[in-house]
Amino acid sequence: MGKEVNIFWFRRDLRLDDNAGFKAALRDDLPVLPIFIFDKEILDKLPEDDARVSFIFETLQKMRDKLQEENGSSIGMYHGTPEEVFKDLIKDHKIGKVFTNRDYEPYAKERDKKIKDLLEDNDIEFLDFKDQVIFEKDEVVKQDGDPYVVYTPYKNTWREKFKNTELDFHYTKRYSDNLIENSRLPNLSLSDMGFKKSSIEVPDYQVTPGLIQDYKDKRDYPAVEGTSRLGPHLRFGTVSVRQMVRDANKEKNKTFLDELVWREFFMQILHHYPDTTTEAFKKKYDRIEWRNNEDEFELWKEGKTGYPLVDAGMRQLNKSGYMHNRVRMLVASFLCKHLLIDWRWGEAYFAEKLLDYEMSSNVGNWQWAAGSGVDAAPYFRIFNPTTQIDKFDKNKEYIKEWVPEFGTDDYPEKMVDHKEARERALKTYKEAVNN
Repeated sequence: MGKEVNIFWFRRDLRLDDNAGFKAALRDDLPVLPIFIFDKEILDKLPEDDARVSFIFETLQKMRDKLQEENGSSIGMYHGTPEEVFKDLIKDHKIGKVFTNRDYEPYAKERDKKIKDLLEDNDIEFLDFKDQVIFEKDEVVKQDGDPYVVYTPYKNTWREKFKNTELDFHYTKRYSDNLIENSRLPNLSLSDMGFKKSSIEVPDYQVTPGLIQDYKDKRDYPAVEGTSRLGPHLRFGTVSVRQMVRDANKEKNKTFLDELVWREFFMQILHHYPDTTTEAFKKKYDRIEWRNNEDEFELWKEGKTGYPLVDAGMRQLNKSGYMHNRVRMLVASFLCKHLLIDWRWGEAYFAEKLLDYEMSSNVGNWQWAAGSGVDAAPYFRIFNPTTQIDKFDKNKEYIKEWVPEFGTDDYPEKMVDHKEARERALKTYKEAVNN
């Protein structure tokens, strides 16, 4: 069994520095065995060429190489359910403590409770740390302790609290001698897990002072490179949110910082209201009689609605795993309002396709589009997919990039008339929410 070790369990924090839980593990008394678990409970639902699995796998290999080169260490990679893996680890190692960083999604909280109970049954301590947010759980709430359900007062309280907050930089290099020296830790290939390398690559993020300063002016135009592509890197923790907030806070234009605060707003909503993953926050919206036409859903998914900005967005998503944020609002509104298809269908499709899929933001934004969530757009706000082009893609550069047959006989007719769809949506919503 060998000498006693502590374990650090990497999850949504795939970086070796500025990592709160990893630093805490390295500063403890026992040598540290780093691990990552490819969780079958999650992976079994994914296609074999899922780009996110390829990204996680390749990131871990880079981290392993770096640890091997600098410390003669590595990361143990396992494939199974976390419970199965930890039962085997307990058999194979004398474990003192398990360190990890907190996750706030319902499945993650349930998983961590099971692991904590298993470890405690074996006299092993489970320690978790705040790492993927600046403020979590009940750290930004109303004076009476209730959670905020409107963004602006949440943002204002967040900013006030932030003024008196020191953002630690969790340097780990100075403690790296505490890693176990072992290059023969379990490794895996993608094929071992039933996956293959995806043709879709996760792009590097671009967060420069210029991008932050210009963000407010450029972020709404999908043909302009005005967004950061930061989403997947925050999702999987290849970048520290503390560093991103530091960078954003240096600039006079705070719009980019506000987007990071939005992310935390939706995370605390999911923490306090986990039922919103499947139920409307405003319960009366669950009375809406959705049409849920499967043929129309397929046309929406394929980007063949006859509305070019909607179609461009869906084709960008299908081809690249990304969709511009302004266009996400339009395609979501179109599905819920024009087609009267349940927001949960759209949320699930985005979950399958988006490289930056974050449950809290995805659920929050889909409920916003449907009118059913916290701080949501009123149900009678229905985007006009044609006038949106005039506002945000006037020269049709984005449309032409993703819909090459636009303007030819090959482009499909509009699947629904905007005016008729709007009136139908208003009537359906009104019947549901006013009863």
